[in-house]
Amino acid sequence: MGKNAAIALGLALGLLFGLTAGLSGNATLLAVAGGVAPIGRAFINLIQMVVVPLVATSVFSGVATMGDLRLIGRNGGLAILFLWGTTLLAILTGMGVMAAALPLAGPSGGIIAGGAVVETTALPGAADFLLSLIPANAVRAAAEGALLPLMVFTVLFAAAAGTLPDEKRRPLVELSDAATQALIKLVHWVLWTAPIGVFALAAPVAATTGWSMLRSLGVFVGAVIVALIVFVIAVYLPAIRLWSRTSVRDFLRANTITAPIAFSTTSSAATIPAMFEATEQVLHLPRSTTSLIIPLAAAVNRSGSALFQGAALVFLAHLYGTPFGLSALLGAVFATFLVALTIAAVPSASVMTLPPAMVTLGIPLDGIAVLLGVDRIPDMFRTVVNVMGDVAAVAVVDGRNEQTNRRITN
Repeated sequence: MGKNAAIALGLALGLLFGLTAGLSGNATLLAVAGGVAPIGRAFINLIQMVVVPLVATSVFSGVATMGDLRLIGRNGGLAILFLWGTTLLAILTGMGVMAAALPLAGPSGGIIAGGAVVETTALPGAADFLLSLIPANAVRAAAEGALLPLMVFTVLFAAAAGTLPDEKRRPLVELSDAATQALIKLVHWVLWTAPIGVFALAAPVAATTGWSMLRSLGVFVGAVIVALIVFVIAVYLPAIRLWSRTSVRDFLRANTITAPIAFSTTSSAATIPAMFEATEQVLHLPRSTTSLIIPLAAAVNRSGSALFQGAALVFLAHLYGTPFGLSALLGAVFATFLVALTIAAVPSASVMTLPPAMVTLGIPLDGIAVLLGVDRIPDMFRTVVNVMGDVAAVAVVDGRNEQTNRRITN
């Protein structure tokens, strides 16, 4: 059995075991399902411990090797434009599908009773967002796992190294390449434990969620999943077909490598090693492109999360009977888009960053408690879509570069 098949099997067995424990109420099974949770946490920690150094070394290698600052800026700018454009489309898709599904949701029926109070987080302004990209302390940014500020420092450092004479630049690039290869080897070792780790992540979630919570918020969860599928079919697949050298079939095949990790860990950052494997070994995209775009996309792309947030706003407004006009809706879209740029690549961050947009629509913050009960389920699916967007961004940038090179040649 291949590694990816073993991971998928571990995920399926974990969900089945957890669901059996939850439905049966057997104390032993529930104890086992809850007892394996630390193993799942250890698996995530093993992956995340290599994410920051892998991002730093791979970005440095790609940028320093590329040398031409105009190419760096063009690739990064094209990726940002693609990712932000698809994020806006994702928000609108989530809102539209959820609005269409609301007739099936019915009244709240007391679901929202006893909601927890959540401290509001201020919506960051444009100036604050730009300032947050410049780390006052690059080491602290690395320690805190702040990928975007770390990437800004690494790109600038690597660009500076790229201007050095060849005899001084080469040792830095070789050291960075060697460190990257060692970290990738370490990731492969960690992934041998993935079937057990994925089982340990899925079992306690399925045991505690159970069918009762799925029934109470089934329309919401179902609408989010349907919206994510619609978004992939309507946005990512046409983008791959029109703007990349990759076939839709190969694109989907590459995502079978990333999907099990993204689905089980619910972390885009933890899926970075799998994205390198998928884009380089399946799509055969150049390292000079993947080393820059994958970490960048993992840091800024939250299209699936933005879709979830758009759907959640419409759903919560329905539960609370909160009317809103066009101006409030536009404000909520802008707030969701801005917050999506700063969502951390960690589980459930999409829920905890909703308050700014909720305040814009006048939705009580107690609604956060409603979403937290079932968040793990849509979190799995939206992370898969986030990662699909990361892979799509690499393919699109590579495709546009190829088109530019052909025009120059002709």
